Amino acid sequence: MTSAQTTARTTARTTTTTTTGRFRFADWKEQPLSPAGTLPRLAGASVRNTFSGGIEAADTHCAYTVAYLGETDGTFAGMELLTGTLDGRTGTFVLAENGTFDAQGTHCTLEVVPGSGTGELTGLRGTGRFFSPHSPESVEYTFTYELPEA
Repeated sequence: MTSAQTTARTTARTTTTTTTGRFRFADWKEQPLSPAGTLPRLAGASVRNTFSGGIEAADTHCAYTVAYLGETDGTFAGMELLTGTLDGRTGTFVLAENGTFDAQGTHCTLEVVPGSGTGELTGLRGTGRFFSPHSPESVEYTFTYELPEA
């Protein structure tokens, strides 16, 4: 089990917090969207992840569109629905994810879809990132976010 590192800065109406943790790929199902053996080519991926640390969310739902530009490099975009807790606050939110991959690994940026926060995460705004070398057991993420003061 990993522990999250969290730092916070409060302004008059919001608190800006940076938190960290890890996630694991629970399931990855990819389907071709263009003819095999051609480059560039497209694929769709349905993914489930489990987050721990600052974000605690089991069995997320994620859909990616992947553009393979070569055999080991390309780009992707997707949306991930997370239900769980963010530093102890319960709710649901959606992350827009954009990234690239190559022989060294995967780089991805994350951004909360405006208006997607529910429950104690209503009004959530935030961005994050991760880098993943190929085939790790889990991936470290960093997430900086703001929530309205209660």
